[in-house]
Amino acid sequence: MDTDSLRLFVRAAEKLNISAAGRELGMQPAVASNRLAKLEQSLGSDLMHRSTRKVALSVEGSEFLPFAREILAQEDAARAALGLSSPQVSGLLRFAASSTFAQLYIVPLIPEFLARYPEIKLDLKLSDTRFDLIEGSYDLALRNSALEDSSLKLRKLADDTRILCASPGYLDRHGYPEAPADLLQHQLIAFQDLTPKPLIGPGRTAEYFDPRASASRLVMDDGRSLKLATIAGAGISMNSLWNTHAELKAGTLIRVLPDFAVDDRSVLWLVYPKSNVLTAKVRVFIDFLLEKIGKAPAWIDD
Repeated sequence: MDTDSLRLFVRAAEKLNISAAGRELGMQPAVASNRLAKLEQSLGSDLMHRSTRKVALSVEGSEFLPFAREILAQEDAARAALGLSSPQVSGLLRFAASSTFAQLYIVPLIPEFLARYPEIKLDLKLSDTRFDLIEGSYDLALRNSALEDSSLKLRKLADDTRILCASPGYLDRHGYPEAPADLLQHQLIAFQDLTPKPLIGPGRTAEYFDPRASASRLVMDDGRSLKLATIAGAGISMNSLWNTHAELKAGTLIRVLPDFAVDDRSVLWLVYPKSNVLTAKVRVFIDFLLEKIGKAPAWIDD
């Protein structure tokens, strides 16, 4: 299979513009259109729908796209193994991450990364809602939860310590819980679901942060909004230390039940599909994040 035509198809699918994809690869528009047509003919399927106004992926094109990316990744890895790759790491890197974490710790680093690797282009999906890494055809993703998906490879970026916290005003009005059982009398702000989370106390006995058993009326799916609601006095939330570190130091948030550890096996993982080759562009981004964030996480006090 002609990998130059595959590369053209992948770029055209990303841009939804065949002429622009061709120019990026040094082809005239007519040549690019002809190359793509020959690829479709060899596959016996239309990969893209064309009109005078726009280009769109067909159903078959959407299904074929991740395989095309994988073939190109395999070619790049093989060339690198033979010392034939470009000394300049290049390509489009599709990265997905929690919007809350990315806004605080990744987005401010992007200019430095792009300056270090000027031939890499980043396509970022930033959302706190759950997504499918493989179906979304992402090269790499950051997940902050316990992982049980055997189809993924992973690298640990940092620990994701969870804590209970509330605003000083809320605690002054409603009292300071002294034991997990006291949480039943409080407004608990839940993140995404109402699943009870285990709390391990000094005696190693397990109790729970359980929004279902409280007077909770608030469930959120955005980490920054969860923090802002907690600061505003809406109740007690379970939050990541990386998300609340600055507010805890400033005193706008106070830890609740500090002697109880949240035991939910949550870790900040950098993950990618097992089926994908660890290409140079993915490897350098992983190394960059480990260097800038994982080596000395900003939310961990010395």
